[in-house]
Amino acid sequence: MSDAAAMASTPSHVHVAILRTVRAGRERDFEEKVAGFFGAAARQPGVCGAYLIRPVAGSNSREYGILRTFENESDMRGFYASDAYSRWQDEIRPLVEGEPQRRELHGLEAFFRAGASPPPQWKMALITWLGVNPAVYICSHAVPAVFGHLPALAGLLVVNAFVVTLLTWAFMPVLIRIFRPWLQPRG
Repeated sequence: MSDAAAMASTPSHVHVAILRTVRAGRERDFEEKVAGFFGAAARQPGVCGAYLIRPVAGSNSREYGILRTFENESDMRGFYASDAYSRWQDEIRPLVEGEPQRRELHGLEAFFRAGASPPPQWKMALITWLGVNPAVYICSHAVPAVFGHLPALAGLLVVNAFVVTLLTWAFMPVLIRIFRPWLQPRG
């Protein structure tokens, strides 16, 4: 399963956002280490996936985000207490400044990159609404065109599966990138 596919949420999954500030000039080294660790971490019990969020292109930011998904809270605690995670921390220490900022994400907040605090709920709801509308419109027209007439419940389930897929891997990442200055205004 790909890391992106593993980020799909079920009610029992636990999502964690980690922020790291990378030392100037060490960004490539950090990204290479992250890629290697993602592979090793995927073999840990209960790890469902991870996703690296790079600083906005052209910005002076050196702040990276890592979103991780675990099967449950027990697996999350086990991962962060593991020898593999401890070795990872030691390995990247020369590449980063300070300790990781880590927090669990819940509900709509899991779609949004964690800063010092999540955006206000009304902003998250508005951006989600902007993503849901075209996704529902596209899927409610495309599914019958592709699959023909389906029984009501089957049609609803198929349309919603495509809506969630579009939101997770297409619309929300683009909307969040476009509206990031509004969602997380600086100073």
